[in-house]
Amino acid sequence: MSNNIRDDLPWWKKTTVYQIYPRSFKDSNQDGIGDIPGIISKLDYLQELGIETIWLSPFFDSPQRDHGYDVRDYRSIASEYGTMSDCERLIREIHAHNMFVVFDMVLNHTSDMHPWFIESRSSRDNPKRDWYIWRDGRKPGGRKPPNNWNSMVGGSGWHYDELTDQWYWAQFLPFQPDLNYRNSEVKKEMFDTLRFWLDKGVDGFRLDIIHTIYEDEQLRDNPYAMKYLPSEEDSRSFFHDNIHTIHHRDNFLFVKELRRILDEYSDPERFLVGEVGAPYDILKRYCGDVTNDGRTDGLHMTFQFKSLNTNMNASSIRKLISDFETHFPEPYIPTWVFSNHDQMRRISKLGNDIPLAKLNAVLQLTARGVPFIYYGEEIGMLDHNISLHDAQDPVARKYSWLPRPLLALITRGGKISLNRDNCRTPMQWDSSDNAGFTGSEVHPWLPLEPRYHSINVERQESDMDSLLNCYKTLLQIRKRNPALHAGSMHLHPSNTASKHLIVYDRKYRRNDMVGQSLRILLNLSRTPMEVDRIDSDCVLLFSTHKDTHPLDDRDVILEPFEGIILDIQ
Repeated sequence: MSNNIRDDLPWWKKTTVYQIYPRSFKDSNQDGIGDIPGIISKLDYLQELGIETIWLSPFFDSPQRDHGYDVRDYRSIASEYGTMSDCERLIREIHAHNMFVVFDMVLNHTSDMHPWFIESRSSRDNPKRDWYIWRDGRKPGGRKPPNNWNSMVGGSGWHYDELTDQWYWAQFLPFQPDLNYRNSEVKKEMFDTLRFWLDKGVDGFRLDIIHTIYEDEQLRDNPYAMKYLPSEEDSRSFFHDNIHTIHHRDNFLFVKELRRILDEYSDPERFLVGEVGAPYDILKRYCGDVTNDGRTDGLHMTFQFKSLNTNMNASSIRKLISDFETHFPEPYIPTWVFSNHDQMRRISKLGNDIPLAKLNAVLQLTARGVPFIYYGEEIGMLDHNISLHDAQDPVARKYSWLPRPLLALITRGGKISLNRDNCRTPMQWDSSDNAGFTGSEVHPWLPLEPRYHSINVERQESDMDSLLNCYKTLLQIRKRNPALHAGSMHLHPSNTASKHLIVYDRKYRRNDMVGQSLRILLNLSRTPMEVDRIDSDCVLLFSTHKDTHPLDDRDVILEPFEGIILDIQ
């Protein structure tokens, strides 16, 4: 398979993104909570790492019951993170470091402490009543929810309010009421909020659960489905097929409206990436249609979360690449994400296997698409094991009553986590007390993962064979070689003799005189593998093995779990 790649791809199709969870990145004022000045102090590190775009989880004003995803004011900064002046400086400093900045935007819901909702719930005739979704309950007495709609985290998404004797709808947690986008005032206010930040220089937005913006106006019950546990690709859950609450047809029109707002801004272009759990065909619909000028008119990209739990074996990786290339050909573009603030860290799923983590990094940074790296992924930070009873995560607390056998069943024996705190622990900068995240006498907001003494930035910077230096080298190679950030992709067919081998080519041609061809080979087995002679002169650009042997007469022998990049021009 291959794609014809234009030589004028916009920057956002060629970039690499690094997600920062601000609360856990760097604490500058010794209160145990990461903050904006702390992020600014580490921009040199990110620039040296080779990152080109920084995505920041929310630091807007919030009661912090869901640590920023419950917004109280979209146009001010939570005091624990800093001030508006700090935020404006952060944007300037990121740009001064020749990087871009993306904010997390929670459009679906606010905090129940937002002034809008406080007004809305004050009386049935308040001017902001219709800014949220209020309905009468079912008879008798209206004390049953209006219908059978469940929230994404289980249980009814309807919540009774005694003051006005009605129910409000919350797609996620009870203290996060959904905004009503059928109200034109709501839509205008939120669109103006996007422009507020775009005017300050923000280069794009990651859109939280954007597939839940609209619900069925008639409030029809969701039909029964023989499926209990939700998944990243299937919206059915808790024995409901959520056709009236997720992927409503109006969502696909809404994202095109968002795109038109972003298109008001240029030099540089701005972009939207959507958090959407769905099959590939629905993900592609959120990206819109191809226009006459060869662009798309929806979200610039969506997360393809199938990668999160893909096993690191040749058949699984081959299918993943093939699916991405089949469903997201140019001008669409896939995303490569293996960890985030809601999911187990990739290295924990790989059993803390560093050679496999290096192979994973090669795949993520050389396949066609936009890589999203979660903070600490570059040093192999592991998930902590914080109990549900000790969690700050409200989702974890909701399920803290679960007995261990049932918990093991739901988490598939520990392969997924109900406690998002486990992947949100403080960044591990060095081996000092509190890992350099905050002062040694300070109590950090979450406990450090215990292995930070050996897994930290300072230690890996001096080890040329470390995972960190693997990422640094790959990011620099990706940046220097247009075939990797702007080239076409061709996956070689599998054969019986090399069923554990993944081979693909990245090709770029600007004109008839200038071109580049790179070949990536991944040995996903525990045994050495001899690869057929390359048909042209080639140069070894990179290997995951520090002491790899040179190419001999163009024969290639891959060590166990070795990945290499060849220049085959």
